[in-house]
Amino acid sequence: MGATGFSGELARTAHQAMKPRILYVGSLSPGGTSLYRFRSLERLDQTVIPFDLARYAFRWGKLNALRLRFPMGPLIAKINADFLRAVTNEKPDLVWFDKPIFFTPSTIRRVKDAGAQTVCYNQDNPFGPCNEGCWHQFFKIYRMLDLHCLFRNVDIPRYRGWNLNYIKIQLSYDPREHFPPPADWSDADRTREASYIGSPYDDRPRFLRSLIQDFNLPVTISGPRWEKVFSRNELESYTRGGMLKDAAYRENIWKSKINLSFVTQFNEEDVAHKAFEIAACRGFLLALRTPGHQACFEEGREAEFFSSIDECADKIRYYLDHSAEREEIAARGCERAARSGYDNETQLSRVLQKLHQLRELSGQFSVD
Repeated sequence: MGATGFSGELARTAHQAMKPRILYVGSLSPGGTSLYRFRSLERLDQTVIPFDLARYAFRWGKLNALRLRFPMGPLIAKINADFLRAVTNEKPDLVWFDKPIFFTPSTIRRVKDAGAQTVCYNQDNPFGPCNEGCWHQFFKIYRMLDLHCLFRNVDIPRYRGWNLNYIKIQLSYDPREHFPPPADWSDADRTREASYIGSPYDDRPRFLRSLIQDFNLPVTISGPRWEKVFSRNELESYTRGGMLKDAAYRENIWKSKINLSFVTQFNEEDVAHKAFEIAACRGFLLALRTPGHQACFEEGREAEFFSSIDECADKIRYYLDHSAEREEIAARGCERAARSGYDNETQLSRVLQKLHQLRELSGQFSVD
């Protein structure tokens, strides 16, 4: 069964079981995964009301950075006041929080007093080694929320130990944004040899620089913040464009013969979100070898993996010279992403079903 059939079946089941009125709280900026999930819930025939945190961005960028580091007091007061007004006016059955870092315990208590169920969808990791200031309010409220969506195995014993409700789901791609190129697409259309699209987290600058300089490989880099880690000459020689979103992101995956993917260590990741997007776009995926990646894709048939820079370089050279094998692996990886339900609708349907089960157990409210 393909992605549409698999997702559609789960979607119909979820819709038949429940249809709450959802207040969706997240940054709904164009090109963001939060907006993709909002639209996926709409496609699942849910009633979804947006509360867009992007509207609260300060004109002065340093204030936004200050609020992220110190989310408290007057920096978040208007967000909380407006949000509670939306809860009063919209009367949601469910508040869907996408990375709730600006909301105070008193605000969450008001939501609970209003009878709304709460879910936390947070792809980042508050409990990892990074110790970022943005989690100040989250640490005060996370035990108050009804359900947590977990993406990494390391979180399961934490939430189980805290006796919190959780569901383990998959990082997912958006089928309206991440899909294969035209059927006649070939290497003649690919202008990037080996390619990395993303941010300079962990040791990626050193790794990619070494692939280019020490192994003499044709690697093209796109993404934000590379100017902070590369010299001007490196930036001009190794990078092409900055942040890529929506169609530009998808089309540059199409244009890449080999798409590199890593995991972010400070987020304690076992799989890369990007890996599923690359596969859905029928891109050839060459990712860091992790148990998570190996569970999601069969090595050598649906994707390729590396454990060292030498192995990565060897595989880049090999697959640049073996286009037919590369095409076959990319096609099987795309089929696997669809068959296994790595898309938004499938994963969000699972969350909706879990919420319905919790609601039935608690008798919180009924849904016709």
